[in-house]
Amino acid sequence: MLIDFSAVETQVIPSFLGGEGEIHAQIHADGLNRILHGILPPGSSIGYHTHETSSEIVYILSGTGKVKVEGGEEPLKAGDCHYCPKGQAHSLINNSGGPLEFFAVVPNQ
Repeated sequence: MLIDFSAVETQVIPSFLGGEGEIHAQIHADGLNRILHGILPPGSSIGYHTHETSSEIVYILSGTGKVKVEGGEEPLKAGDCHYCPKGQAHSLINNSGGPLEFFAVVPNQ
């Protein structure tokens, strides 16, 4: 199945999951998976949250930032892939001067 994100409406969501700033997101959800193409402007973040019923895979398309995880932080750059297993917590943060573009997959488990 092809998902044409150019045809998916971009939502601007303030304080996503309790984060700072806003996220620009195109989201495909079919009940089995949530697939998101997102852009975090400089200074924006996705709030720290626990994946109690799912895991998440985040692939960085462009820009730099960091992810907070249990026990610390990890820097992220284009080409990096962050995995948050089911039961773990994380937060995605754009602490750079440019946009952080990413692609995320959250399967229902």
